[in-house]
Amino acid sequence: MSEFDAGTTAIADITGDYTIDAAHTRLGFVARHAMVTKVRGQFKEFSGTAHVDPATPANSKVDITIAASSVDTGSADRDGHLLSADFFGVEETPEITFSSTDVSRDGSEWTIVGDLTIKGTTKSVSIDFEEVGTARDPFGNLRLGFEGATTINRSDWGLSFNAALDTGGVLVSEKIKLEFDISAIANA
Repeated sequence: MSEFDAGTTAIADITGDYTIDAAHTRLGFVARHAMVTKVRGQFKEFSGTAHVDPATPANSKVDITIAASSVDTGSADRDGHLLSADFFGVEETPEITFSSTDVSRDGSEWTIVGDLTIKGTTKSVSIDFEEVGTARDPFGNLRLGFEGATTINRSDWGLSFNAALDTGGVLVSEKIKLEFDISAIANA
């Protein structure tokens, strides 16, 4: 049994230009804390565009800009630490960006490779996405939905703060899972 209702398919050809709908999109992350539990967070301010070409996926393109200061983990103290030079260093590098360099497709599965820049460091990442569906909303907008995730090592981007635990392990996991629930609206 599926966790959610099945996605819809309002149109067969999704070719076109889209704008990420920030009000209905989640750009999140998960880290292990004290090696015993997961802490989840997300960014609340971002913008992005996509050109989707299912016939020639390599012609597709995605660009996203995130306000690093919009991080929200549900804890003001933790968020404050994430804003500091120990992590995002928002005073020096206020934005996190992603720009695709290659897109491929196998049915409803898409792989987007691109340059992720955090704290002034750019590294290539590969993100697997599932095309969830399309819909025409009550306001006449044509929507396209994708869900995806990837795991990165935060130290690769200079996010290396940590503390050893007396019981072994560290306070914050090196591996961070990035999660994407994307709703995009077709440009008119």
